Amino acid sequence: MQLTPLPTLLDRLDGLVDWLYPPRCRACAGRIHGRDAEYFCSPCRSQVQIVAHPLCPICGRPFPDASGDDHTCGMCLTREPQFTRARAWACYPREELEEHPLRQVVQRFKYGRKVSLGKPLGRLLAVGCRDFIQGSHFDLIIPVPLHPKRLRWRGFNQSGLLARQVSRAYGVPMDPFVLLRKKETLPQTQLSEEERRKNVRGAFALNPARSVDGKSVLLVDDVYTSGATVNECSRTLLRAGAEEVTVLTLARAVS
Repeated sequence: MQLTPLPTLLDRLDGLVDWLYPPRCRACAGRIHGRDAEYFCSPCRSQVQIVAHPLCPICGRPFPDASGDDHTCGMCLTREPQFTRARAWACYPREELEEHPLRQVVQRFKYGRKVSLGKPLGRLLAVGCRDFIQGSHFDLIIPVPLHPKRLRWRGFNQSGLLARQVSRAYGVPMDPFVLLRKKETLPQTQLSEEERRKNVRGAFALNPARSVDGKSVLLVDDVYTSGATVNECSRTLLRAGAEEVTVLTLARAVS
């Protein structure tokens, strides 16, 4: 069964609001002229690199040579991920600082606690990854959880807000309480890839009141950097009986 976006009355109302009050770019706050479903003005949008083929069919890492074919990347050959496949909507250079538009928006969403960005970014993820999602079957959408202490500080789980919009777009149930973050980990930002893996090892557990036995799971997070977090979540879900785990993220940081 193919998954196709489900139009709603709210979508039509949002379109009317955008017509009456033209939206502003989520990165630079400039006016967006005309209907731009991607929520960026033209100058900022030109800096956002959409993930496209050729790429790694497992982790979704895009390759710089646009003329080549899809092939498994060296990282996945060296250390096969727990998830079946992963994809991000767009990517930005890992070493680039705050001036990149997509990174600016993600940082503002997470650390600036701009909860209002959850809906547009979630829709952007759902629409932008339509080709990846369609033709697949998912029983359940699960966001990567935050530790309760961090959740209290931030006030919301950014991955949960993104997952909610994907759930609404495709009619797949979303449950934010399946996975629990039982260990408070260090921020991953300044850690090496090996340190990231050690940092999240054993950090997640399945909620004993939930079951993923035999289910195909779509795991949603905001950014894929080393893949350590989504890999550890996938390991936990597979050990709990999930049939397979697919990873979907808004952005990917590439080196």
